[in-house]
Amino acid sequence: MNTPPSLPTSELLPGPRFALDRRVCVIANHWGARRLVGLFFGMVSRLGDGVFWYALMAALAVLGGQRGIAAAAHMAVTGLAALLLYRLLKRWTRRPRPYRACPGVIAHVPPLDEFSFPSGHTLQAVGFSVVALAWYPSLAPLLLGFTALVAVSRVILGLHYPSDVLAAIVIGGGLGSASLWLLSSFN
Repeated sequence: MNTPPSLPTSELLPGPRFALDRRVCVIANHWGARRLVGLFFGMVSRLGDGVFWYALMAALAVLGGQRGIAAAAHMAVTGLAALLLYRLLKRWTRRPRPYRACPGVIAHVPPLDEFSFPSGHTLQAVGFSVVALAWYPSLAPLLLGFTALVAVSRVILGLHYPSDVLAAIVIGGGLGSASLWLLSSFN
């Protein structure tokens, strides 16, 4: 498989331009060193690996009748598109994770892959949430809260810079919205 050309690392973490990004990352990461904080956000991150989302899709499909099956299928297709997109972006940008490139940051949990940009967990969480909330708006408190915790966990755990997470929010929101638009185009 051909690998797309990567961007030079120096362009991804230039001095003053990303100083705030690095600073916030270091401060947040130090919170993760506190035992209960690290355990809590490690658990949130693990659930965000897919467990929470797959359980939600299964519950919707089993309990929601035809509407639930349609919502779960829509989430699954959007999730697959998100997976392909963030893997492509990571291979293209090759931004090193903060614990590898930023002094004072440690990984509180092992990463699932090598690169940082964008946050796949956050991109998936936002994409899934946009779609699920279009079908079931009453899930907003649960999904918005969990998605926010997933996003924060990635920085606290030393696996992403805040800009990785912010970009993933925009990309995931755009992807989820695009999937809703596409679905409405076929109906």
